[in-house]
Amino acid sequence: MNLKKELPYLLIIAIPFIYLAFIWHALPEKVPMHWNINGDIDRYGSKTELLWVTLMLPVSLYLIMLVIPKIDPKGQIKKMANKYGQIKFLLTTFMSFLALFIIYSAKTRTLANPNYVLMFIGVLYIILGNYFKTIKPNYFIGIRTPWTLENEQVWKRTHALAGKMWFTGGFLIILSGLMLNKSTNLYVFLAITFLITVIPVYYSYRKFQLLNSSE
Repeated sequence: MNLKKELPYLLIIAIPFIYLAFIWHALPEKVPMHWNINGDIDRYGSKTELLWVTLMLPVSLYLIMLVIPKIDPKGQIKKMANKYGQIKFLLTTFMSFLALFIIYSAKTRTLANPNYVLMFIGVLYIILGNYFKTIKPNYFIGIRTPWTLENEQVWKRTHALAGKMWFTGGFLIILSGLMLNKSTNLYVFLAITFLITVIPVYYSYRKFQLLNSSE
């Protein structure tokens, strides 16, 4: 591992740990760990659970993305070069932000406005949508269906469609977060996420069938 190259990721991962260490003695032994759809606390847990949150979110994701290029059987991830590094940086930053939000919510005993988190995910969808067309066929990232992995043309067309859908879906999630209340916005978020996930999968199947029937 190139420590100099990985240093920015390690610094981002460290932020939730630093914040948690700073407020550790101010936390009670039992802190809120889960909220219902109305924003009410429905489960308390030991404050040591917050350590697992910071480990399971940014740290585990970072380690997974560090290993993926080494186990990619066709070496396609390495061909993405800087694009993969940018995606890794984006996802690591998102997970660190999410860990920070959970720790802050546990400290203040309030979920604040969950619309902000969903809007942040919307921004993530927009950014990822812009990356879809640059992702080469691989077994780890992207719309990985039997049909996209079997046919490179299906992969390219599916990711071209998915990129547009994720970009549009992210934009709509941000708008709904600004306009709707938190309970309604959650259902809108789930519906949009379902559509931008399922439609490209179905499209890859149909495109594969059409290409095979024309041969």
